[in-house]
Amino acid sequence: MKFQRPKGTRDFYPDAMAVRNWIVDRWREVSRRSGFVEFDGPIFESLDLYRVKSGDEIVSELFHFTDRGGREFAIRPEMTPTFARMVAEKAGALARPVKWFSIPRLCRAERPQRGRLREFFQWNIDIAGDDSELADAECIFVAADFFRAIGLSADNVVIKVNSRNLVASILEHAGIAPDRMDGVYAILDKRDKVDADAFAKMVGDLGLDDRQVEVLLTLGDAKGDEGLRRVEELVAGSEAGLAEVHRLKELFQMLDVMSVGHLCRFDMGVVRGLAYYTGTVFEAFGKGGLQRAIAGGGRYDQLIGQMGGPSMPAIGFATSDVVIEDVLAEFDLLPDLTEKADVFVIDADKAHFSHVLSITANLREKGVDTLFSYKRQAMGKQFKQASAKSVRRVIVVDERTESERVVGLKDMNSGAQIDLPLESVLADPFQSLEGQS
Repeated sequence: MKFQRPKGTRDFYPDAMAVRNWIVDRWREVSRRSGFVEFDGPIFESLDLYRVKSGDEIVSELFHFTDRGGREFAIRPEMTPTFARMVAEKAGALARPVKWFSIPRLCRAERPQRGRLREFFQWNIDIAGDDSELADAECIFVAADFFRAIGLSADNVVIKVNSRNLVASILEHAGIAPDRMDGVYAILDKRDKVDADAFAKMVGDLGLDDRQVEVLLTLGDAKGDEGLRRVEELVAGSEAGLAEVHRLKELFQMLDVMSVGHLCRFDMGVVRGLAYYTGTVFEAFGKGGLQRAIAGGGRYDQLIGQMGGPSMPAIGFATSDVVIEDVLAEFDLLPDLTEKADVFVIDADKAHFSHVLSITANLREKGVDTLFSYKRQAMGKQFKQASAKSVRRVIVVDERTESERVVGLKDMNSGAQIDLPLESVLADPFQSLEGQS
């Protein structure tokens, strides 16, 4: 019987594993240098945890099951509910702001497509306990810092920033009823995914009056500094709306000071589809052909309270290894991750192989990546193996190693090779070979 991996999952052969590890390492480096600490939680949670956050409709998107006790669980599809639950449980003992990150393995029961699979790794950055623009700015900064760390520039990516509170203020000011707002949010969030005519048709189909339609069309095209100015005119006379415009201006000033403002842009078309977002929202988009967000998040100030904790503001974002690998490949920015080693030990004759094993073990104990050939074969073939592994140095063991404690040491980059005492090579296999005889 022949088995295949499940649809929407991946097998990580060594070359694919190297890419995954490289992305994960960048996530950890960027998180830690901004003062975030790592956490994790269970791979499955109560199904109600996700219902509280996203409603009953989320169930169809999850891999869920009922245990022998009749309890409903779901394999985690995201990490924000777990973060909120854990913070809620120990909120009184946590120093604020809480700055945590996680890199969980997640599963979603959805149709696989480019940039989105059923199983993936996700990087989550979350800040709880601070409702200021500074927390918003640092969250966006970390996303931008990661993009810079992997070689993405303003030519490759843009972070679009908006405020759900600002959108709500404008819609309220325009007289749109509260029970109509979710439908308006959904259409605004599709603005960057459709052309102007299609967007205008969707707005027209809402059944709003002419003035409300005009407001929505204006919002759909409000981008950049000029877009924010037009929005400010729309909310003239709305104290709440003007306060949100001021908050956004403060946020963009901070991002400029933090040297990532050139990667960020106001965009009223970003409202994020999930209903729990309460303030600043943002999405990063690749400027290539992927045509979808490569990271996204925002402020969710009510979720921790809904999880049984105290009222505590929070903001966070997430991205997956799947979409990051896709965008890097699109811009030819994946690094060369060819398997390499430091040292390769060669025996001139199988009679000396015991010295190969001894030298290898000695260097490995010191933290030096050291290889040898499993086959006892000609030195030329062993040198070819060493070259294929891109090693820096080759140690050659022969009869003198037995009688004089001497080995050959070759620099594979320069081609220089000299004989040296074994103890000297074990102490420093990367010593300079220039001027030695």
